[in-house]
Amino acid sequence: MESKETLEINEPEEQKVQALPPPADEEKEQDNLQQLKAELEELKDKHIRLYAEFENYKKKIQKDKDELLMYSNESLIYELLPIIDTLEMAISHSLEKGSDINQSLLQGVENTLREFKRTLEKFGLKQIEARGKEFDPTYHHAMSQVESDDFLDNHVVEEFRKGYMLHNKILRPSLVSVSKKAQKIQ
Repeated sequence: MESKETLEINEPEEQKVQALPPPADEEKEQDNLQQLKAELEELKDKHIRLYAEFENYKKKIQKDKDELLMYSNESLIYELLPIIDTLEMAISHSLEKGSDINQSLLQGVENTLREFKRTLEKFGLKQIEARGKEFDPTYHHAMSQVESDDFLDNHVVEEFRKGYMLHNKILRPSLVSVSKKAQKIQ
């Protein structure tokens, strides 16, 4: 009897493992595996799209932030433009015949204007060149039209008020007079 008991005790573990599942369960496992792979692919695709959207969002936020910083002084600079106009008028009136303004005062005003413009240029202010240029309604606001043989048709003859840009944005268009060809009377 001892030998039978020993046989049962020494029975290998491999024989205790249950038999393989029937083929129907194998098909279910394959279906489950395919379904899991499909879900994994779908989640991977969603992840890639979400990551791309997030990167685009970060770029848009950075662009908005840069624009905000670039144009944050716009209203202040716009309010300072009449000061430039006034200083330029003072200089032009002092240069007219019959003006008895002190030369040192004139030079002081000119220096002040030059330094003021230089400071505003550091913040992106640029003067729009108008006189002699072709009329462009984006940059110029026509106040009058004059017949002229000295200028090409549809060109700026006179600038009444200077225009300015802040970086790439028009802050104030130039007020101008535009040429037209003289009508020949027959």
